Amino acid sequence: MTSHPQPSPFQAGTSQPGSSQAGHGRSVPAGEGPSEPATSARHASGKAIQKRAQARRDALLDAAVALLEDGGFPAVTHRAVAHQAGVPLAATTYYFDSRDQLVAHAFTRLVECELAATGAILSGPGSLVDRLTALVGQDRARQLGLWELYVHAGRDPVLQAIARTWTDGCDAALATALRRDRYPHSPADVRFLATLLSGLWIETTVEARPGTAAHDTLTRALNTLRATKT
Repeated sequence: MTSHPQPSPFQAGTSQPGSSQAGHGRSVPAGEGPSEPATSARHASGKAIQKRAQARRDALLDAAVALLEDGGFPAVTHRAVAHQAGVPLAATTYYFDSRDQLVAHAFTRLVECELAATGAILSGPGSLVDRLTALVGQDRARQLGLWELYVHAGRDPVLQAIARTWTDGCDAALATALRRDRYPHSPADVRFLATLLSGLWIETTVEARPGTAAHDTLTRALNTLRATKT
């Protein structure tokens, strides 16, 4: 086979990078030629596609979280999430390679929501004991999903890292609240209160215990912390 030389892209009659030819031999600066509207349209189209993709991914995660809250860990499957989100099954498998990956992202979303709610409650008005009691009495469905995945994380290193993020975030919010209300807030003080709070959280969530019992226990804990300051 005989090969024929290919014409150079920079032969006479073609423009060099950075400029274009317009009538009468006048050079037009790069970016001001006729290709600019097309480039802008492609850019806008690309951003719109990314926005739609992110919206679909968020809808899938919201669906996974809702299933976790309603039916727990076993309820989260690609098919169930796709049905809940109202999208084709292929969309779920496109964004999340495996069920484990889907659950991990849903757990992350749950933790983010929980930390935001925790921060809002602890930084709100009222006495510290009332704010801590309000934490224990948060949305039971969300708490069930969180604690179920928290326990399951003991067998899954990926979920374990997310669980630690939840614990560390709660500790940071508690430390800020204790400091604000002038309670001792050393790492040991925070861990003492956080551990007690976790126990009450689990009891209230699993056993549906009344908030008054948590209020009395938390009052005693805060009095104990206050006593260590004097």
